[in-house]
Amino acid sequence: MTDASRDDRPTEVYPTEVLRPAADATGPAPRRRNRAARAWITVLVILVVLAGLLVVADLVVRNIAEQRVAEQLEQNLPAGVEGDVNVRMGGFSVLAQYLAGSMDRVELAAPELTVNGVPVSVQVDARDVPPALDGPVGRATATIEADEAAINALIEVPGVQGDVVLGADAVAYSDTVRLLGLPIEYTVTARPTAAGDTVLLEPVGVEVGAGGGSIDVSGLVDRLLGDDPVTVCVAQYLPAGVEVQQITVEPGTATVTLGAAGLSFDEQSLSTLGSCG
Repeated sequence: MTDASRDDRPTEVYPTEVLRPAADATGPAPRRRNRAARAWITVLVILVVLAGLLVVADLVVRNIAEQRVAEQLEQNLPAGVEGDVNVRMGGFSVLAQYLAGSMDRVELAAPELTVNGVPVSVQVDARDVPPALDGPVGRATATIEADEAAINALIEVPGVQGDVVLGADAVAYSDTVRLLGLPIEYTVTARPTAAGDTVLLEPVGVEVGAGGGSIDVSGLVDRLLGDDPVTVCVAQYLPAGVEVQQITVEPGTATVTLGAAGLSFDEQSLSTLGSCG
């Protein structure tokens, strides 16, 4: 074969440099996403830790505040009133309420309070309470439970010499009247009604003792049933501004609901008693 024929063959060109595969365009993206995820996780962990610290701090402040208020209230109780007071503060955050200058809700419980040596149970639900107890409370509702002996020891019913007997939705009291020269014993059953600074005892029934069996006592019964309700002033036993809202009577026990707006829990306010008009 001649040199000329060899020159006519197509020339094969071989690249001197092997093409390298293009870099994966998606390579750096997962790394950036991982870094972003780690950053968010770190932020969330910090937030969770801070939230936990705030919760712990709020619990500590709540316990301290409840103990402080309880001690202050016990010191502010008027003369003759003694007992332990348990305090529970409501609301989500005590710290936030302190910063706002008002406690949303404060519940007080004194299940073994004594008034002049007489045991009673008292619960108070107070709203909008100044943290330092140095100002008026927005609204307070108190529930007092007392047995029959306590009621007779603490409350005086005008015109009634003996004790008051607590029954089902009614009270009974006895007295003696002279009729045609004879002493006649009678017992009046009355329905108690709350009336602000007083409790009204409205007669609903009369029973006459055996001494009246020999004479006509119908006039006496009609007079007693027709009498105006017996008015029992309760303001004189309570801090000024406190009113009776409801009274419930069961055999041997009475439950009285009181209410007040703008009452302060300081010693002077709790010791200043009201009066009936």
